[in-house]
Amino acid sequence: MTGKPDQSVTKSDRIMISVDAMGGDAGPAVVVAGLAMSADKNPNIGFLLHGPENILKPLVAKKRVLEDRVEIRDAQKIVTMDDKPSQVMRNGKGTSMWSTIQAVKTGEAAGAVSCGNTGALMALSMLRLRKMPGVNRPAIAILWPSSNPQGFNVMLDVGADVRADAEDLLQYALMGTSYVRNSMDIPRPRIGLLNVGTEEHKGHAELKEAHALIAQNAEKANYDFVGFVEGSDLPGNVADIIVTDGFTGNVAIKTGEGTASLLRSALREAFEHSLLSKLTAVLAYASLGRLAKRIDPRRVNGGVFLGLNGTVVKSHGGADAIGVSAAIKLAFRLAEQGFAEKLAARVASVVELTQNGTVPQDAEHPPK
Repeated sequence: MTGKPDQSVTKSDRIMISVDAMGGDAGPAVVVAGLAMSADKNPNIGFLLHGPENILKPLVAKKRVLEDRVEIRDAQKIVTMDDKPSQVMRNGKGTSMWSTIQAVKTGEAAGAVSCGNTGALMALSMLRLRKMPGVNRPAIAILWPSSNPQGFNVMLDVGADVRADAEDLLQYALMGTSYVRNSMDIPRPRIGLLNVGTEEHKGHAELKEAHALIAQNAEKANYDFVGFVEGSDLPGNVADIIVTDGFTGNVAIKTGEGTASLLRSALREAFEHSLLSKLTAVLAYASLGRLAKRIDPRRVNGGVFLGLNGTVVKSHGGADAIGVSAAIKLAFRLAEQGFAEKLAARVASVVELTQNGTVPQDAEHPPK
């Protein structure tokens, strides 16, 4: 259902999300379609849309539900997928991605969403928003469909930085804890450290050191550490948070996406094989629909940059309108909950935790 938004919600009451229109593989029309889907479902959301005004204005005008919901910020330059982060940091001013992040820095928007170049987006986010005091390396956290009651596990890092030492992995665990508490309302999440096996003697020296650090601080930081977990535990119910370095995490998420795509294709081929299989598909339509939704990566699209002074959500570059809408929904939900402020309190406790061995009892109200 489309149409004009709820008139009882004034423009000043809306939470503004800053969106880069030009970063996705499918172009700005898909991004604008994602905005329209979000606006149709949520009267409390407004948008700052960044990109060439001459391209965006007619696209927005075609969506009646976006009337008075979108402010276009003209940005003629575009960050491409081939641009190197170092080049973007030097020459990125005036791009739609720069403008998108700048709106969060100035406080005009509560969060940013981009489908663009991940490395460039992280580089610009770090340049404009800066790391929170005490954060060595920011991390990207994503939702992974699982058999847990909440339906998802959180995994981080999935590509912000290919390196991570033991203290970085401890910080990821603590930032992930805050994210899960706020996004899934789990007061005492379970944390697993990704390794090649669950035995404590396995893995390289930094993983073993991280194992000791995360275990040592579990009670102080109010989480349960389940120890090492394996790749097969990612979609399981052993842990709520999977901690790993960015290289391993990125390989894992791309493998998962490829496997889900293969499964959908295989099911489609199987049920189109013969008349009988087509009839079976009709009879099983509702069940197949639930399965397709459960393994659909679009509904969990969006990786959150943790450890920055502001909320940034990275959408998949190939996202369609449903995927873009999911990323916007995630940014909105975090902004609505004041997640950035709660995470800042958690990071402050991390610094004291690693330096003095204590966590301030009033670090978050309530503990999140």
